Amino acid sequence: MTTEADKLVVFRLGEDLFAADIFSVERVLRYVAPTPVPDMPAYIEGVMDYQGHVVPVVNLRLRFELPAASTGGETRTLVLNVAGEWIGVVVDAVTEVAAYDRGAVSAPPKLFRGLSAEYLKGIVRRGERLVIFLDVAQLLSSTERISLAEAGARELAHG
Repeated sequence: MTTEADKLVVFRLGEDLFAADIFSVERVLRYVAPTPVPDMPAYIEGVMDYQGHVVPVVNLRLRFELPAASTGGETRTLVLNVAGEWIGVVVDAVTEVAAYDRGAVSAPPKLFRGLSAEYLKGIVRRGERLVIFLDVAQLLSSTERISLAEAGARELAHG
């Protein structure tokens, strides 16, 4: 029997399916371009205001070194709760919320399509497709989160 805890939010980046634990997903928002922040890595699109907080926005395609793609009607920003802080991640589309069996999660390979295993909790099979189960806590280092929050607060204050 699966419980509420055993659900994933499944989303698409290019041809691949990724997932995050439902408890790490605070909200799914329509994509709105964030406020740019200077001197940040290319995969940081900027910051957004979410419920009065400055939230860094990461383009997952660029973070995972996939080809850039234009945003469209299905593009979404997932607000993730990472160690009590929010980060936004831009994905091509959210496809479903799916129950999964914790026992069916395969250990991640050392490298999956160029992604280091540090980003992965494992691989989940959904029918014929493989879904890459992300460890969202690894998407940004704590140092990156701190410098982003500081830079973002400055940008939003001047904006």
